[in-house]
Amino acid sequence: MVCFCIAMGAMLSLALPDLVTMETCTSAGTPGLHGFPGLPGRDGRDGETGEKGVPGVVSGPGQIPEGGQKGEPGVKGAVGKLGRSGVRGDKGSPGSEGPQGEPGESDSAGSLFHSAFSVARGTASPPEKASPIRFTSVITDVNKDYNTETGRFRCRVPGTYYFVYHASSEERLCLVFKLDGTSLASFCDLKYGSTKRQVSSGGLATYLKKDQEVWLETNDYNGMTGKPEGNSLFSGFLLYSH
Repeated sequence: MVCFCIAMGAMLSLALPDLVTMETCTSAGTPGLHGFPGLPGRDGRDGETGEKGVPGVVSGPGQIPEGGQKGEPGVKGAVGKLGRSGVRGDKGSPGSEGPQGEPGESDSAGSLFHSAFSVARGTASPPEKASPIRFTSVITDVNKDYNTETGRFRCRVPGTYYFVYHASSEERLCLVFKLDGTSLASFCDLKYGSTKRQVSSGGLATYLKKDQEVWLETNDYNGMTGKPEGNSLFSGFLLYSH
């Protein structure tokens, strides 16, 4: 850089007389060449410090900035697809035994699984032939399955039943067990010449479906009469349900 400056100074000193001469000439000469760029100047001085700004609000220790107002709820999105079922978990351990339940009412479902009846007939008039014998005096009837108006037992609990009769008579007597009009069995006492009251009996077990009916009836020998010293009985009970 120093060599360059010395060379420039020498060239200017040689050309200076000619330039002076050219200025004194009455006729204008040709324009000279442009000078070389000068050296870069030094950095300027720092500017003045600006005015101090307004201080911000200082919050106390532990304070939380106040939140803005709650926005409006967005539009409900569409229901997503049903995910796949997870793996079935292991069987849990048995729970503790619960407390004993309260006793049921007498007419609850539990009592329907029991059926038993026993009815009596104490009239002096013989029963009608080929018709259900009506036993009008109820000794016991657990579920009111025997109808004293019709003389028929109606099954409410399907199962095997046992039926039995004890007939008091002074005349010949034949009794028939009927199931929905079909004869199941018949029992006859045809003893002649006896003046004493006699008792005959018979029984059988049969399966009944729900709402089937059983009854007793007589044929031409219908000497079933009743006195205070001798009633006729018809009984039945459920052996086991199906």
